[in-house]
Amino acid sequence: MKAGRFMLAAAALAALTACGPIEPWVKSYERENLADPIMAFDRNPVSTAYMDHVFEAREAARGATGGAGGGCGCN
Repeated sequence: MKAGRFMLAAAALAALTACGPIEPWVKSYERENLADPIMAFDRNPVSTAYMDHVFEAREAARGATGGAGGGCGCN
């Protein structure tokens, strides 16, 4: 009986925490700083982007590395 109440309380708490603020934590003017290639986990992101481009051109495997783009055609 107590386990059922605990599970119900935990589910209610989880449902209430999902109803947070709708506004994003990162403002639109801050996103340009986060999208900078220097913020990548790679040690040399510019070189890696170039080598990915070369690989795509040589292997005809365009987009196989998970490139950017949202389906709007504005890559």
